[in-house]
Amino acid sequence: MSVQNQSVETLRWRDGKLEMIDQRVLPATFTYLPYTSAAETAEGIRSMVVRGAPAIGCAAAYGVALEALCLRTASPEDFAAGMNKAFDVLAASRPTAVNLFWALKRMRTVWDAVKEQPVGAIAERLLAEAHEVTAEDIRINRAMGAFGAELLPDGARVLTHCNAGALATAGHGTALGVLRSAVEAGKKISVIADETRPFLQGARLTAWEMVQENIPVTLITDNMAGFMMSKGEVDAVVVGTDRVAANGDVANKIGTYMVAVLAKRHNIPFYVACPLSTIDLSIPDGSAIPIEERAAEEVTGFRDCQWAAQGVKVRNPAFDVTPAELVSGLITEKGVVHQPNRDKVEALFS
Repeated sequence: MSVQNQSVETLRWRDGKLEMIDQRVLPATFTYLPYTSAAETAEGIRSMVVRGAPAIGCAAAYGVALEALCLRTASPEDFAAGMNKAFDVLAASRPTAVNLFWALKRMRTVWDAVKEQPVGAIAERLLAEAHEVTAEDIRINRAMGAFGAELLPDGARVLTHCNAGALATAGHGTALGVLRSAVEAGKKISVIADETRPFLQGARLTAWEMVQENIPVTLITDNMAGFMMSKGEVDAVVVGTDRVAANGDVANKIGTYMVAVLAKRHNIPFYVACPLSTIDLSIPDGSAIPIEERAAEEVTGFRDCQWAAQGVKVRNPAFDVTPAELVSGLITEKGVVHQPNRDKVEALFS
């Protein structure tokens, strides 16, 4: 299915509702699902209708605004109780992506600043902030893309893992935003997409995005990355991230750590596209990052197809942690942090 020449928005505000592309059914079906409350939005995040740390943050901001709009005729006391419940429901949706908690903290700060205003005015202010969170994400992705594009030589063959494209953000993308910006700058870039088991974000989403834009892309299974590197067919690795610890350790989709180890073995630069909102200075290192465990059914089959033996035990961690020593550079909206460490990461916020 193709949507070329159309403006694809991962999430959008339409007629008083949040609408999000259902990424669970791409690329076979392209459809938007509507959301009207915090609880509905939290379920959309949990079930991976929307995924990718920046997009989750944007969705959470809209979830807060939706609940405020639902409560705009309530008494101040009922409004406060309903809003506090909304924040809790959204915070419980997924544990690893720090942008979720960053967005909720930002929305609560706005609420605190206007608490004395009429309930209707508070709701409108929260909606305006959700719009700004989304617009700001696109600006940040563009800035990261420009910095990251300079790292890639003309003709580079770039391996990426999972999907850190427009579908994982409000637009343009983090890792794929770097590739888009390099192409826009006139460089001939080709992409190697790991399929990204078990949810197949690379096969279903990254490959789809690249095909829509006529950027050359080759799909490989996750266990082919080392072979491709050993044959000299990979020039750089660029991935996104769901949380970066204060020392530069990076949590990203499961399988990223293996790619980083292989890149180190073959002297291939390993870059992480990382907005500042994804850096969590309260986490000292990667060992303290919470790792989400998801349902066994994602591993034993896909949709209606079951391929694993009935009764088999399953582990399904959704993320792993890549130590900072394996990261060639963090690509941020403030520039590239080469060989990241605690001092360099903290300096980004000074």
